[in-house]
Amino acid sequence: MLYPELFKQLEAVRWDMDKDIPWDQFDAAKLSDEQAQTIKMNAITEWAALPATEMFLRDNRDDSDFSAFMSIWFFEEQKHSLVLMEYLRRFRPDLAPTEEELHEVRFEFDPAPALETLMLHFCGEIRLNHWYRRAAEWHTEPVIKHIYTTLSQDEARHGGAYLRYMKRAIAKFGNEAKAAFAKVGVLMASARRTAQALHPTNLHVSKAHYPRDTVQSRLPNPQWLEHWLSEQIQFDAAWESKVVERILHNMSLLMERSFKTVQELNRFRKEIAATLPPAPTYQGA
Repeated sequence: MLYPELFKQLEAVRWDMDKDIPWDQFDAAKLSDEQAQTIKMNAITEWAALPATEMFLRDNRDDSDFSAFMSIWFFEEQKHSLVLMEYLRRFRPDLAPTEEELHEVRFEFDPAPALETLMLHFCGEIRLNHWYRRAAEWHTEPVIKHIYTTLSQDEARHGGAYLRYMKRAIAKFGNEAKAAFAKVGVLMASARRTAQALHPTNLHVSKAHYPRDTVQSRLPNPQWLEHWLSEQIQFDAAWESKVVERILHNMSLLMERSFKTVQELNRFRKEIAATLPPAPTYQGA
């Protein structure tokens, strides 16, 4: 089991919201209304760890080890939402999310293959680590800069934990796991070719709720994410390249084969897919 070791590792570096956040360094003159609005949107987005956890527990009923790890991931991700809300409560209470706004992002995700979902969220942690690093640079107020740096470090650790479960999956399922990870890896490393930000909170996850079946579509300002990325924190091609590099680096470690480009990873995906038995076809009466 990985859960006991991961619990010990993450417990050792867990930060305390009262002691480790320098609340007394707040400088009101360095927080703009525009910046404060983005903090509210991020606080609500982080609340979506709740439906994501419900999805993980439902789709991994046969994996108690990973499901137990969700207790750590869920706790730490919800604390991200909480610390952003605490910041607003202290310094911009008029922008603190309402319970109704938070609850709006809790809806049931459609069932999906567990291996592909694992890889999707692994890539999501890498991307969010870079988004928050960039957000820490963009913000000018000292306390929120510290908070975003702290959150980015959490996301990196979560990515490392997911990678451990991916290694375990390859040992257990072999090429089936490799094919699932490579498939999603190609998608998540190809963001420059898509019109939308490739993160789990920005992907369609429920046919019954379409078109409001992404977390971002259920925020008070559904267009916020794209504006935050392009116009505010300016997550440009150079930063996107950092995300792609990290995905390819980790795929290289995971598959024990070097991938310098998305095209190389895609060729590997096709090679692995060719080794798998064809998917069963439905035989009608």
